[in-house]
Amino acid sequence: MTNSISLGGRLIGPSQAPYIIAEVSANHNGSIDNALALIKAAKLSGADAVKIQTYRADTITLNSDKEDFQINGGLWNGKTLYELYESAYTPWEWHQQLFEYAKSIDITLFSSPFDNSAVDLLESLDTPAYKIASFEAIDLPLIKYVASTGKPMIISTGMADKNEIEEAILTAKSAGCHQLAVLHCVSGYPAPASDYNLKTMVDMQSEFNVITGLSDHTIDNTTALTAVALGASIVEKHVTLNRLGGGPDDSFSIEPNELSALCKSAKTAWSALGRVSYSRASSEQQNTQFRRSLYISKPVKKGETFTVENIRSVRPGFGLAPKHLDDVLGKTALIDLDFATPLSWEVVSKI
Repeated sequence: MTNSISLGGRLIGPSQAPYIIAEVSANHNGSIDNALALIKAAKLSGADAVKIQTYRADTITLNSDKEDFQINGGLWNGKTLYELYESAYTPWEWHQQLFEYAKSIDITLFSSPFDNSAVDLLESLDTPAYKIASFEAIDLPLIKYVASTGKPMIISTGMADKNEIEEAILTAKSAGCHQLAVLHCVSGYPAPASDYNLKTMVDMQSEFNVITGLSDHTIDNTTALTAVALGASIVEKHVTLNRLGGGPDDSFSIEPNELSALCKSAKTAWSALGRVSYSRASSEQQNTQFRRSLYISKPVKKGETFTVENIRSVRPGFGLAPKHLDDVLGKTALIDLDFATPLSWEVVSKI
């Protein structure tokens, strides 16, 4: 598997702590002050990056109320696609200020473009990377155009089958993307943990030879942390200032304190994975003295035979290891031995 990619000067891969992306999506709720506050909250929470979305309603759909364009059921029931995106988009005139603010507080900011004009805007702002949203993972022309920038690319795979994932990866690589990561995703809002089948993420690592991670739409951090334990190099979560804020994505997003907990716990989970090691851990060194060993349980005179009546396996561990009990039984003491004396070969007869 590809060992690592680099995004904003940060290496991402199995040998690195998980890269945490705070997805703003529509959670600014139409206020640039909220957008700036979310970037600051992500920085304070310990996230590595903030991601926004770059589209206008007319670059992502058509202004039509025909049945095809109606949303029936779910969080956005009753809206047309155009109405949803008109209320949810991040105004393009905000982008430069958002990028400059993120740079000023030293957190990486990048975006999901939804058409070529969005890529052109993001290139003019020197975005460090691109994210392909799950719904666009089958838009191979868009992936090809993004790949032509030579920037790192992350592709979410919600709804995509294995062949579609492979097509997206091959398109990105053949069009010039040399730093690619793929995120396992379930495009439900929210999605139940039971839908995630995280073993698929593990399989993707070997099947497609790419850095893998998780785009998580569950409403807590359990699934994300489980993914880290399974080897996720990237975790993306929607973040809001207030889950009850009433915006299109607020209800399935985590709040800043939960993001902070995720950042901390993800690093702990990753560090706990460590490496294959059967050697004694540093925190165990002082406790070896409390393991069991052979001690004199009744006073023994010189020449007396060792038996189960006068030798016991007990804590602490300063005597012979318990595995030597059968070797000692039936032999005799070379000196007088007091109660609670650790047994050693020096006081045991050879025969």
